Amino acid sequence: MPTRSAVHVTTAAKLFRGLSEPTRLAILLALVDGERRVKDLVEIIGGSQANISGHVACLKECGLVADRIDGRQNYYRTAHPEIIDL
Repeated sequence: MPTRSAVHVTTAAKLFRGLSEPTRLAILLALVDGERRVKDLVEIIGGSQANISGHVACLKECGLVADRIDGRQNYYRTAHPEIIDL
């Protein structure tokens, strides 16, 4: 079983990984105003759908973004709105 400090280090590493890239920061800022689809993020930020989708997947894996499925659409939002204050 990992020690408590090892868990904190792992969590911190995921957080910094998620915040370490300008496109991911732009995605988080775009999600401040509410849920968005990848298509919406592409229109706001620019870039390819594959690129934005990959960054969203990274943010989701890091625990910074959560999703909601509605029919065939995936909507993404900040998992922890307080992250924007950071």
